[in-house]
Amino acid sequence: MSARLQAFREYRERMNAQILDEATLTTKRFFNLDTRCYEDGALSARTKEMLGLSASLVLRCDDCIAYHTIRCVELGVSKAEILEIFDVGLIVGGSIVVPHLRRAHELLAELLDGEPA
Repeated sequence: MSARLQAFREYRERMNAQILDEATLTTKRFFNLDTRCYEDGALSARTKEMLGLSASLVLRCDDCIAYHTIRCVELGVSKAEILEIFDVGLIVGGSIVVPHLRRAHELLAELLDGEPA
């Protein structure tokens, strides 16, 4: 795992732990809902992560795009499938998604090839 990916994961885990340590019941419930939403149900966790990736592109959240791209790769989503997810996010979100798409492609290359694009 690259230093950039390791830093992303460590920061996310550290800050989530800090947030939850000081969280109100509302925040704790939200985090729990977020975790539970992506578990297998009528839709597989894999499918839900793909949906999360597409939505994150449309919403233009780089942290969310990174998280869902990582999870998609971990769950066995192929490069071809991820590229089509990127297409859906681009079509739905429009040209404003392009800068986020660049970073998503860079991350995907790093995840699959071990090197930034």
